[in-house]
Amino acid sequence: MSSDAEIALSSNSWAFVEAKKLADRYAKEAPKKGYVLFETGYGPSGLPHLGTFGEVARTSWVRHAFSLLSDIPTRLIAFSDDMDGLRKIPDNVPNKEMLTDALDKPLTQVPDPFGTHNSFGEHNNARLQAFLDQFGFEYEFRSSTECYKSGEFDETLKLVLEKYDDVINVILPTLGPERRATYSPFLPICPRTGKVLQVPIIERDVEAATVTYNDPETGDAVTVPVTGGHCKLQWKVDWAMRWHALEVDYEMAGKDLIDSVTLSSKIVRILGKKPPEGFNYELFLDQEGKKISKSKGNGITIEEWLTYASPESLALYMYQNPKKAKRLHFDVIPKAVDEYYTFVEKFAGQEAKQQYANPVWHIHGGKPPQETMPITFGILLNLAAVVNADDPSVLWGFITRYADGATPENNPALDKLVGYAVSYYKDFVKPAKKYRLPDEQEAAAMKDLVDGLKKLEPGIEGSEIQNLVFQVGKDNGFENLRAWFQALYETLLGQSQGPRMGSFISLYGVDEMVTLIERVLSGEDLGAA
Repeated sequence: MSSDAEIALSSNSWAFVEAKKLADRYAKEAPKKGYVLFETGYGPSGLPHLGTFGEVARTSWVRHAFSLLSDIPTRLIAFSDDMDGLRKIPDNVPNKEMLTDALDKPLTQVPDPFGTHNSFGEHNNARLQAFLDQFGFEYEFRSSTECYKSGEFDETLKLVLEKYDDVINVILPTLGPERRATYSPFLPICPRTGKVLQVPIIERDVEAATVTYNDPETGDAVTVPVTGGHCKLQWKVDWAMRWHALEVDYEMAGKDLIDSVTLSSKIVRILGKKPPEGFNYELFLDQEGKKISKSKGNGITIEEWLTYASPESLALYMYQNPKKAKRLHFDVIPKAVDEYYTFVEKFAGQEAKQQYANPVWHIHGGKPPQETMPITFGILLNLAAVVNADDPSVLWGFITRYADGATPENNPALDKLVGYAVSYYKDFVKPAKKYRLPDEQEAAAMKDLVDGLKKLEPGIEGSEIQNLVFQVGKDNGFENLRAWFQALYETLLGQSQGPRMGSFISLYGVDEMVTLIERVLSGEDLGAA
């Protein structure tokens, strides 16, 4: 084992902890198929969201970590369960009336309400692949419909039929009495209507590989093969069947699927193979703390995040604390942006073990960029708030004075950050600004601050300005200095939280800050500007 691998094995990074499971799984010999297979699953009953992206991203990071621990080749399959029946019409699609008659049909037989593809399933599959491609993931897309119809699953489907009683005995104890009476792991595709039927199976023929059911509308007994796409499996059995047929070695899932993972693992053992390694991540929540949903369209879309911040900041948010439930709303973006650049700046000076624990090592495939951002995203937002910036050039007028030699041409990463800041300011900061005038104690302190700022030498460091702001607050009787800073934020920026004032004043300009405070002390309503 290489020295890098030995160091990585001792890393507390969750991705390496997960990769070590696979290294232990194949410590004695490589899998007979010649590679380790990672899988992610997607149900295209609704548009793909950031939770879907997160699962592929996290699995990719485990895959890369494993590549440092082992020489065994790897593959990653992004699997779409597009043969599942459409059970309800999503809230976030146009032309909903098109879908009414297609309820219960496989998603690849449901009309595309967007009018871009042959089916709703194909539309959503294309959306999934487009945003995975946008982030440069290395993966192989697989369609459930194609796998069923091509015969790739046939042998395992026959095995499920053969082990029918053992399989069903695992599932039945988890169901209520009514569901137990009608449950079957096989869902026939009705030859008459094309719908995925949830009906009792009245007869099984293992040798002929067929099942028989009564048509729920006509009452006729209908016999169909379990192979060739004539039947689909209930999803927990389907998951186990897929693990068996494809020989999946690793698949993660959300915390809400822990019981399903347990059941599917039991079933794949019944079929004669070992379940994959994996772990259960916590769910993403919307602004109200509810689970994000493909059909509801709550939470942030990929496109929305990328309007206000870089792909790398999104990747960082996905990487951090996967076992902690996190809100996926617009207000998490600024912190994610600044944390990303903090990790990048630390990387070069870290020891190897620290680098393997640094999220940017995983985000950038072991080769993070070497760049320093002279201004934080948070400060750019506050600068935009003060100058009411609707154009990046306005912010650049201050930046070039603050960061010596910085221009949009020689610092394209900062230029992108400025563009993101203007967009975020216009859509989220500006509408929420709410100014107030200072009270008597606050006004006296702000007058003292103006006097102090006027006495500063040109070119003074932001840290010294910060010390001045602190001292003014103390001298004016603010026992809790947080209240002093909050007063500055609320009267000057129109918000309850804000930047480190020394750094902000250094960027905005001492003279400009003096003018701004004097406007407030004169009674001017900055919100009317």
